[in-house]
Amino acid sequence: MELTQIGLAAENPNPYRASVSYLWGNLMEIMMLTQARLKEVLNYDPETGVFTWKIGRPKAPKGGVAGYLNWKGYWIVCVDRVKYRAHRLAWFYVYGCMPDGQIDHINHEKLDNRISNLRVVSNKVNHRNMGKPSNNTSGVVGVSWFKTRNKWVARIRDGKVYRCLGYFDDFNDAVEARLTAQKRLGYHANHGK
Repeated sequence: MELTQIGLAAENPNPYRASVSYLWGNLMEIMMLTQARLKEVLNYDPETGVFTWKIGRPKAPKGGVAGYLNWKGYWIVCVDRVKYRAHRLAWFYVYGCMPDGQIDHINHEKLDNRISNLRVVSNKVNHRNMGKPSNNTSGVVGVSWFKTRNKWVARIRDGKVYRCLGYFDDFNDAVEARLTAQKRLGYHANHGK
């Protein structure tokens, strides 16, 4: 087949690149998962967030829990040889469209895929509902001990900029400054918990 026959030669002077992008586009259309296909092979319980198989397979019996835990702590479900994160499939199963943003687990539990615990958010909003980092030593996100001044410092991220909220003798004053800034900037109530 000539590239001119499929109308790609004029668009891209590199014929290999043109043919690959053409094939990739067709492949994606063929592999596109539909809500009907999803509901044909899986059941989803919105109260528990668990997917089970409607049809039996050699390694996946009918009625068995679908998927596995990946190295990042997310539940992965394979449908028609394509891997999906279970929280994205849950959204698709219930609402009929893949989310156009990120899916936020409101309670920070990556395995809690109940539809009531999921919401579509932008990257910015998702970062305003994060758990407490494992290396946090003060117990409060954005508050730390500043050795050179012998004071507590409160910081917060506002867009792409980290802002210093001040230096405090008292830990509680630093925490109050951080919590006030979180409310002002629209951070989720669960942020840092």
